[in-house]
Amino acid sequence: MTHVIPIPILGDNFTYVHRCAGNRALVVDPGEAAAVLRSLKENDLSLAAVLLTHHHWDHVGGAAELRSKTYCEIIGTDRRLIPAPDRTVVGDETVTLAGVAVQVIGTPGHTRTSVSYHVPPQDRDQPGVVYTGDTLFTGGCGRPMECEPAVMWESLCKLAALPEETRVCCGHDYTLESYEFATTIAPDHRPFRDRLAEIQKAIEYGRPTVPSTIAQERSSNIFLLATTPEIKSALGMADAEAHEVFAELRHRKNLFG
Repeated sequence: MTHVIPIPILGDNFTYVHRCAGNRALVVDPGEAAAVLRSLKENDLSLAAVLLTHHHWDHVGGAAELRSKTYCEIIGTDRRLIPAPDRTVVGDETVTLAGVAVQVIGTPGHTRTSVSYHVPPQDRDQPGVVYTGDTLFTGGCGRPMECEPAVMWESLCKLAALPEETRVCCGHDYTLESYEFATTIAPDHRPFRDRLAEIQKAIEYGRPTVPSTIAQERSSNIFLLATTPEIKSALGMADAEAHEVFAELRHRKNLFG
C-alpha cells in the first residue's frame, strides 16, 4: 500500500498521507502538524488538501497550521465546528483533489456530521482505500456520541458494502482491545480467537495492526456481525433486530473499556 503513509500520533491516533501523482499528497485527519510536515519533507511531497472526517480536536488539531505553511485546501464536515474549512462535504458526493477522485460517504454516528473518504483503486497494483475516522476501526467501531446507535449501524453497513479488498485506514489503533472484547462475548468463535492471536503476535514483533481490509472486517469485526445467529445467541437476543444487537454490543464495549 505504497500510496498511503500512516503516521502514528498522540498515542493511539493515526493521520494518513495519501500520495497522488506528481509528488502531490492529501492528508487525512491531522491531529498535529509537525509529524505531517516531517513526512511530507522526507517523501518529497507537497500538500494539496487536508481531509477531515469529523470535528474532534485529535483529528483536526494540525489543520490550521498545515494550511498556513503549505497553502493547502481544507475539506471539512461542519463549518460551525471546524475552524474555517475551505469546503464542506456531507456525503454522497465526489471531490477531485490533486487529480484523485475521492468519494465522500456520509457516516454519521460518532458525530452527526462524520464522513468517510473512499479512494477507489487508481491502478491494478493498488487496492482502494477508505479513511474511516472514528466510525469503523480494525476489529471495532467508534462510540455513537451524537447519534443513536441505529444511525451508527447504518453507517457501518455502508462501509461494509465497499469492495472486500478495500484497505481500511481508521483513526485509532484500538485493535487489541477490540478483539479482547469480542472474545468475551463469543469465546468459542474461531475468527475472533485467531485474530486476537495474530494481533498479539504482531504487537510482540513490533508490526502494525492497522490497516485492515473490508474483507477482514466483515469476517471478524464483532460489530459488523450483529446480524449473525451466533452473536445474537451469545447476547441472548435471538429475535432482535440487527441495530438492537449492535446497540447492546456497543453498550457492553463501553463498559469493557
